[in-house]
Amino acid sequence: MSSPSPGKRRMDTDVIKLYEKKYDVTFLGGLNEFYVKFKGPAGTPYEGGVWKVRVDLPEKYPFKSPSIDLSNIFEAFLPQLLSYPNAVDPLNGDAAALYLHKPDDYVKKIKEYVSRYATEEALQEHDKHMENGHDESSDSEESTLSDFSENETETMEL
Repeated sequence: MSSPSPGKRRMDTDVIKLYEKKYDVTFLGGLNEFYVKFKGPAGTPYEGGVWKVRVDLPEKYPFKSPSIDLSNIFEAFLPQLLSYPNAVDPLNGDAAALYLHKPDDYVKKIKEYVSRYATEEALQEHDKHMENGHDESSDSEESTLSDFSENETETMEL
């Protein structure tokens, strides 16, 4: 009987770490494909929110992709990203402008989005929607953090 490969042992270890840290892990097909739920960091507008992230580990993990400690992603990286957004190099320019120029409105909008999209109920509704054969990309409702008119944004710098 052969022993598991180093990649398989690493995968098992990282997944076990998620369980030890009490994350809600739902497997989709083996240890390499699963969802993990995490909560918004305390003391931020994301507090009270719940997010579900899909994780797919390649067959040759951790050798095919960077070796990453999964528990560090959920305990340090994502909460850090939510707590300290980078408005200088944003993925969402409207959100960055709101964050920089109207911080109170930014916090209000984040809290609104958390209550609307990042609750257990919202996750359950999303799961039900996906089970009924709907694709995530077909959602018709778009969201934006922009509370600025086009005239206001012309003179703003990030």
